[in-house]
Amino acid sequence: MVGRVPLRVVALLVVPLLAGCSVGDVRRRPPDRSAPSSAPSAPAPSPTAAAVEVREVRVAVGRRYDPPFVDFVTADRGYALFAACDHRPPGRDCPAQLYSTVDGGRSWRHLRHPHPVADNHQLYTAGNLLLVLAGDGDWYTSTNGGGTFAHTRGEQAPASWRAAQGRFQIDESDGRVVRWAGQRAEPLPAQPPLPGLNTVGEAGGLLVAAGVQDGRPRAAISLDGGRTWSDTPVPGSATDLHVLFVRSSPDGEAWLVGDRPDRGGFPSVWRFQGEWVPVRADGHPEEITSVAPIGGGLLAVNGPAGCGVVAEGRYHALGWPPGRDHYLMVLPDGTLAARGPADVLLATGRYADRRWVRVLLEAADK
Repeated sequence: MVGRVPLRVVALLVVPLLAGCSVGDVRRRPPDRSAPSSAPSAPAPSPTAAAVEVREVRVAVGRRYDPPFVDFVTADRGYALFAACDHRPPGRDCPAQLYSTVDGGRSWRHLRHPHPVADNHQLYTAGNLLLVLAGDGDWYTSTNGGGTFAHTRGEQAPASWRAAQGRFQIDESDGRVVRWAGQRAEPLPAQPPLPGLNTVGEAGGLLVAAGVQDGRPRAAISLDGGRTWSDTPVPGSATDLHVLFVRSSPDGEAWLVGDRPDRGGFPSVWRFQGEWVPVRADGHPEEITSVAPIGGGLLAVNGPAGCGVVAEGRYHALGWPPGRDHYLMVLPDGTLAARGPADVLLATGRYADRRWVRVLLEAADK
């Protein structure tokens, strides 16, 4: 089977802007957080249909292969793993196949898979790190685009992978915030003053830790890399939250997204503007699959009703191409990505002004 499954590693719910990488640099002089930000929000977009460039490529792996799992790191660089044949794990007659692209899916290069025959294959990316899991506990990491791999074995993913998830993480074993330096993690001497802590992430010069206590959101911020913390109220009427996530937009704004137990309804959302400000979304659809801050105070939304954005307190439906099953995320270079069951959509640009590309990679007869 192919896809993202929970890794048995230090748990991390971080800023998905980078698909697992840290965001911003706390060494920069932090912005003034004593008053709400005066940065203007982007204007509400018009609901016009978006043109889509289609990049469809067939690679000679044989038609027995099921559709690949495709993951992009930036608008140009991505990886693909063919890891099932006729809905079964690959065997010697149908080994796993690994590919990479550096031109946004216009062309794909075959990579040598380090362990092509195994019952379970997974592919993960974080920054310049490529991780392949083969079987039960065989991990292969590459820092040169899949040219070579280092092998480790064990229940946990290798330290290099865990370190690539972000400088600040939550240790699943004790719930404390740790800071990674190289391939070692040390607990911060000052821990966020929060019960129910479940997420931590960076947004520009701000470090945010958050969690849920008795269904209510709680958050703390640090302006000095976690040496000191300030408990920050999260206002609003949400009393039935299940989990809270820190999100970051490409322009470095911090957001909180609070999901309820069903995980399918429209979430509670806050944006940090010197304090946590509830984000209104009048007219929003009741059911969604994913949200992603895309800069300029805009929140991209996708679900059964289609794609749209929240801007200036209202939900605006858009003619963007992702289908109901596509999951939105923002990549390290600010690209908006939408991963679906059979394709990946990439949208470059700024705010809601995006140029869309559909990437299709398919098996062809050898």
